[in-house]
Amino acid sequence: MLIAFAGLPGTGKTTVAQTLARKLAAVYLRIDTLEQAFIASGSGGADVGPAGYLAGYAVAKDNLRLGLTVIADSVNALHVTRNAWRRVALEAGVPIFEIELMCSDATAHRLRVEARQADIPGHKLPTWKGVLERQYDPWESAHLVVDTANVSVEQVVETITHRLSMVSPETRML
Repeated sequence: MLIAFAGLPGTGKTTVAQTLARKLAAVYLRIDTLEQAFIASGSGGADVGPAGYLAGYAVAKDNLRLGLTVIADSVNALHVTRNAWRRVALEAGVPIFEIELMCSDATAHRLRVEARQADIPGHKLPTWKGVLERQYDPWESAHLVVDTANVSVEQVVETITHRLSMVSPETRML
């Protein structure tokens, strides 16, 4: 199964996705890590464009074809990226479970964004202004939405694993 996360910076995607990956013993794939590696290589400059996502799709597909569950951690803000993740799952012959994290408390969200420290060497985190100005397309497909404003990481992971357990075995075995 491909589990594709989405959400603005500071909503808890990385923390939740990593915790879920440990719980499920899944492959964890973070687009920020891939993008920063491209930047560090010196070959792409500071703007790597779609390269991180394209590399992520390829690595995800390889692991899905091996029968592994893959958790994709990215902002995934655009229709084009969401459609691409769905195409990866389709081509690998596995179901996709899409999760959007959001934070309904603007004050808490801003504090998270402004208090974060980069955990990838050289990674430049967005400012609150950058988060507010970011393009974020509305969803056009069914997906799980989880508000992280007033719940713990463990509660979010429990919500997700409960919903995953409701996916029929036939769907899981595509």
